[in-house]
Amino acid sequence: MHPRRPLLVLLLAAPLLLAGCNPFYVARAGWAQAQILASREPLEQVMTDPSIDEETRGKLRFAWDGRRFAVEELDFRNAGDSYTSFARLPSDTLALVLSAAYRDRLAFRTWWFPITGRVPYRAYFSESGAIQARDRMEREGYDTYLRPTAAFSTLGWFADPVYSTLLRQDEIGVVTTIVHELAHNHLFLPGRGRFNESYATFAGHAGAIAFFCGRKGGGPDTLRCGRARDRWHDARVVSGYLMALESEIRGLYARDDIPPEEKAGRRGEIYEEAVVRFREEVQPRLRILSYGYLAGEGLNNATLLSRTLYFHRLEDFHRAWEEEWNRDLAAMMMWIREAAPEEDDPFGILD
Repeated sequence: MHPRRPLLVLLLAAPLLLAGCNPFYVARAGWAQAQILASREPLEQVMTDPSIDEETRGKLRFAWDGRRFAVEELDFRNAGDSYTSFARLPSDTLALVLSAAYRDRLAFRTWWFPITGRVPYRAYFSESGAIQARDRMEREGYDTYLRPTAAFSTLGWFADPVYSTLLRQDEIGVVTTIVHELAHNHLFLPGRGRFNESYATFAGHAGAIAFFCGRKGGGPDTLRCGRARDRWHDARVVSGYLMALESEIRGLYARDDIPPEEKAGRRGEIYEEAVVRFREEVQPRLRILSYGYLAGEGLNNATLLSRTLYFHRLEDFHRAWEEEWNRDLAAMMMWIREAAPEEDDPFGILD
């Protein structure tokens, strides 16, 4: 999933879930999710509503067509009725998502849920609740990162709607997001957050390229096709930058010749240098997206891990798609679905 659209699974009234996490948190999250699901309207009905402006109608049509493409062309069999309805939200943020990481090593603080296993983030539908949780994590000594999300997947447990927040994006972003979220329905490995999200990032971008560059009315010479390709190029450039930065930080923590306080100081210097490097060396290479949040927000272990969660080994996914599968995305998606669960490290399929 896109770095601002993490995967959330909110199981309503599930006793097993109550055994694994705070019941008050589950009750609040479940109530918020129930309200959203109750507000759904059939997407086909919304698209014919004469009060809907043409721009919105067009994006909803792309969401509908993108879903159909994922189901019919990519053979995403577990789509169910997801993204066949529309939910209007009162704000431009669906939820706030909190990540936390240890300050003395590059590792997430995780939360356990049934079905998903351990996940490196937790969602809040209340801004005050999210801020309180973030502050509590920081008092406990964690680095934190709190960010908004405009969409999520419930892995087919519920028929996820197209959220009005999604329509802040253009049509390419809409299709990328729909394919990304349905990729989670197609394959989800419990406790493998980095693989799940990076695989879905690849699926969303590659799916958008296949959709806009190959569909009737599209084609390789169209503006939307070019933009979809350029966004995938940008994601891979950012992936290389983040992976190199992560390697540098892990190398620092692995050193046993310097004391912890010196590591903490050096860590800060590395992060400051990385922001400058991004602005001066990486951003000029980007074609479409600026990824301005990488240059404008402070870096710490939580922000770095939260970003690499979605950008790990994207160039290797791209190489496999082009060289091993000759851009047959449907065949590659089925191969990933069958091969990844057999590996101790699912990224091993790319080696």
